[in-house]
Amino acid sequence: MQITTIGFDADDTLWHNESFYRLTQDHVMGLLADHAPRDHLEDRLLDAERRNIGHYGYGVKGFTLSLIETAIEVTNGQVPASVIAEIMAAGRDLLAHPLELLPHARDAVEALSSSHCIVLITKGDLLHQERKLAQSGLGDLFHGVEIVSEKTPETYARVFARHGDGSDRALMVGNSMKSDVVPAIRAGGWGVYVPHGQTWALEHAEAPSDHPRFRELPDLGRLPALVAALG
Repeated sequence: MQITTIGFDADDTLWHNESFYRLTQDHVMGLLADHAPRDHLEDRLLDAERRNIGHYGYGVKGFTLSLIETAIEVTNGQVPASVIAEIMAAGRDLLAHPLELLPHARDAVEALSSSHCIVLITKGDLLHQERKLAQSGLGDLFHGVEIVSEKTPETYARVFARHGDGSDRALMVGNSMKSDVVPAIRAGGWGVYVPHGQTWALEHAEAPSDHPRFRELPDLGRLPALVAALG
């Protein structure tokens, strides 16, 4: 069936994101280096993030709270207030970091917006994601914006029914196999994986390589041609 709706992920699909989180994490790991080895700190942080998603959701605020929780844990509650203050400042800096579009992002969205219904589908903090979209200069090209708490097959079915002709005539493109590709395919749509050099550990999943509606592209520059070929 002809594709009429295209969903785009935001972070690390249209603009850089994870690399800035990694820089912040490296800074905090340095602050805590006297208390535990690097691999132990990273494991504790990942455990905290996994626990806290259900409480705080995705985004910088939950990440910052997980960093603080990790600092308290690895210091047995003795973390200096100055370190907590520095972690909070690092979180604020991350929220204010200038947005940088990924290569081909603007060209791909512009090329497809005149012929398809284009929807931004992203997780994260509402205010922060709205701010990044405004900074991107891409906002006027999207026919709809959905900032969701989770990306499940049910989420995609609902979004593509609201903004298009249903999942079976929709395509989702993103850098997360777990959030962008697999659930979109399970909802009945196409899933296009565009890998990013850095992906959060909790977004990893096995590729549905044998599924007829799975595709992988090296960058967004190839997306318009793929959409045209799929019909």
